[in-house]
Amino acid sequence: MDTTHLELYTDYLLSTFGYATATGLERMVDGDVSHDQITRFLSKETYTSKDLWLQVKPTVRKIEHEEGG
Repeated sequence: MDTTHLELYTDYLLSTFGYATATGLERMVDGDVSHDQITRFLSKETYTSKDLWLQVKPTVRKIEHEEGG
């Protein structure tokens, strides 16, 4: 699995409002990664919400508080 693209795409999903698209990600990174690269990356495997959670879980655990705030 390409963790660089996964991390970039995960960050994009967490930071975007509305529809998330490969072209939207390309615009966000000023063309440093093309929408074709992202589309190919996403087409290699079937990703689920579990994959997203496993990617972001360590960060969530670092910043969560027992009182939920």
